[in-house]
Amino acid sequence: MLKRITFLLPRALTIKEMYSSMGLKVLVIDDEKDICSLLDSFLTKNGYAVKTASTLHDGMELMKELRPDIIFLDNNLPDGLGWDQVDFIQQALPACKINLISAYKFVPESIRNKPAVGLIEKPISFTTLKNYL
Repeated sequence: MLKRITFLLPRALTIKEMYSSMGLKVLVIDDEKDICSLLDSFLTKNGYAVKTASTLHDGMELMKELRPDIIFLDNNLPDGLGWDQVDFIQQALPACKINLISAYKFVPESIRNKPAVGLIEKPISFTTLKNYL
């Protein structure tokens, strides 16, 4: 008589569960792959749990699932203006620090004066980046 042996495989972790055991959660939303790679590498080496998105839509979906502590948000994205989402992000995640990334020096005052919003000019240096964590 054969006995049936059952193996229980662990279930796959959700993104939220996977990152909850790591440091602060960071979401990078930028369509430049080099910027995403640079930030991902630097932040991961410094103990942050990092997720990246190259479109505004993907970034907003990840934001809802991940609920990051810090967001690095580019303005000119293929599917919209990232900075137009600042109010939405602040309502959804009031404790989240938002760092706007831009190659342009002009930022509307209505955005620049918001609490918990920083502005990082491209190109990004590691020294500058440390000031926004």
